[in-house]
Amino acid sequence: MDDAPSPKIILEVSEDTLGPFLARKPVIRNAGDQPISLRRYPLPRIELHRFDSLDGLRAFGTFGLAEIPEGEPLGSYAHVAVVEPRSRRGTICAWLTHERASGVFFLRRERDRLFVEPRLDFGHLHLEPGQSVALETMLIGHFDDARLGLEAYADAVAEHFGICLPEQPTVYCSWYHAGASDQERLARNAQFAAEHLEPYGFSVVQIDDGWQAGIKTNGPKKNFTTHDPHGPYPDGMKRAAEHIRSLGLVPGLWFMPFAGNAADPFFADKGHFFATKDGEPFEVRWGGTCFDLTRPETLDYVRTLAERICGQWGFGYIKIDGLWTGMAARLLYVCSGYEEDELGESRLADEAKTHIEAYRDGLKAVRDGAGPETFILGCTAAQNMRTLGASFGLVDAMRVGPDNGPNWEAMKRGPRSGSNLYFLHRRVWFNDPDPIYVRPSVPLDQARALASWVALSGQLNASAYDYADLPPQRLDLLRRTMPAHSCTARPADLFEREIPAIWLLTDDRLDPPHFVIGLFNWDGEAELSIAESLAHIGLPDGRAWFAFDFWADRFLEPLTETLETRLGPAPCRILSLRPDVGRPVVVSTNRHITQGAVDLVEETWDRQAGMLTGVSRVVAGEPYELRVAAPPGLEARGAEVEVGQATVSTRGASVRLRLDVPRSGEVRWQLFFELTG
Repeated sequence: MDDAPSPKIILEVSEDTLGPFLARKPVIRNAGDQPISLRRYPLPRIELHRFDSLDGLRAFGTFGLAEIPEGEPLGSYAHVAVVEPRSRRGTICAWLTHERASGVFFLRRERDRLFVEPRLDFGHLHLEPGQSVALETMLIGHFDDARLGLEAYADAVAEHFGICLPEQPTVYCSWYHAGASDQERLARNAQFAAEHLEPYGFSVVQIDDGWQAGIKTNGPKKNFTTHDPHGPYPDGMKRAAEHIRSLGLVPGLWFMPFAGNAADPFFADKGHFFATKDGEPFEVRWGGTCFDLTRPETLDYVRTLAERICGQWGFGYIKIDGLWTGMAARLLYVCSGYEEDELGESRLADEAKTHIEAYRDGLKAVRDGAGPETFILGCTAAQNMRTLGASFGLVDAMRVGPDNGPNWEAMKRGPRSGSNLYFLHRRVWFNDPDPIYVRPSVPLDQARALASWVALSGQLNASAYDYADLPPQRLDLLRRTMPAHSCTARPADLFEREIPAIWLLTDDRLDPPHFVIGLFNWDGEAELSIAESLAHIGLPDGRAWFAFDFWADRFLEPLTETLETRLGPAPCRILSLRPDVGRPVVVSTNRHITQGAVDLVEETWDRQAGMLTGVSRVVAGEPYELRVAAPPGLEARGAEVEVGQATVSTRGASVRLRLDVPRSGEVRWQLFFELTG
């Protein structure tokens, strides 16, 4: 195969604008008289001229944050940015589409010159003489704040593919403490979750690897058409799903849609399903034998499998693993920056299809079989990062990093990968950073830090434990993370630290707006000092801010221009802020770590009546507390709630209003003030 442009290939590039980007749309034509087969195609490199100096610049891509080496190129999948860390000014190059090819970029520095080298990897692209093929669309833009450019890129992807995300779930995953669990244990856990967590926003019970039939060689068993009769679910998967649904929850199931096992008797009559190499089924580490998704019969199998799991058995949430096997490519786990995987070394039956097209056709077959209402979680981009862009528009959520675990170094993997790709979350899909851990074996500071990061960033919230065995404090911590908010959250120091330490949530539903700052020390041994201007974090200039520290459960002195604090190893602080606008405002609530973003529906001030009125979402039987700051001269004198009991306590200018409400849902409350000066 030709790995570089040939004189027989003519390249034409058209340019247009797409929002803040210049969109380049390349077309190649085989100008020769013989067929051409391309594994990859490099496009002309682009020199970046927007920076006064290359010193101090950083690269930001799927690899995260990195220095730009001289000579050796730095590779990233799907997108890459060059930024000035402190100012955040930067240039972004990104592949809008990955329909036929996996788009990659390489940054190369040559003394005082900096180049971006775009490339499209097909696996196999066949061109007949005279045939023209439109390639993927590349976006280029320069931004005063590269974070907003990355978000604009994600918005462009969402618009291109017409992405409309479903409601975000909150999930139990059996894998990280019980494997596949078993039908009795799972039933007990689901029952407890339905009674004690569902009122807070819990929704999905997902069974992981170990339920299926087949023989175990080179990774999991791979006969997903039925359960193992001697395994953990002897009564079958339909029965397990029915029980979960009877509790008002959504049943979820893990499987690998694009992987088989040529050594398993189940696949003895299905050898034609597989991609090949040198005439033999193409085998990859852990994934087993890769499917050839250019074959109609293989796609029918995938479609029928998804229909059985979702339509016949009744699972409404599926976690599809081993995605790279749909490209018949190598496992690179853990993959972030570009790594060579020899894409195209396997052979597919239909030469008119590239390996990327085959993969996307496989995802479409899963969706066709599962149905439009089924929630699809892809797992995981880190197995081979080519699946990141190639999955755009075809999954509802994506595991964006490797497996984590209940120890501090492993727990940081989610914040690292979730921060690097934060801009895709709630635009292209829901980022899944892997579970939070509130189990007793994890130190409380560490459990709070990971739970707080997931709650503040708003990314997919999963957990793994027998919930009835959690001590009350740990169960309460889990509840404070549910459900996910729908506000904007972004890291302030994305281009300054390997894992951002400062996050800002902006809740502009209220007037004046509500902000939540999350401060995190990801170092497990050393203290972290933070001294940052509120303006750089993202708050409007020239205001004084009422502040409440969630985990310390106390009001702070009002903040003005800067935020200074010291964090010990692994802890976090979650500060809720409202501006001082000369009237009482709700600064915080106890319902959720975001302190109002999911529960404070409405807040109004009637100056003439001296009355602060609001609507809150509450959970029956749980005391709900509003933390209100009032300017000098106003004193709280009483409160009412439409159902239940309201209790007021004051300390200086700070007020706590406790509501004890016998039913869940939205309730209206009123807090009365009297002029005292």
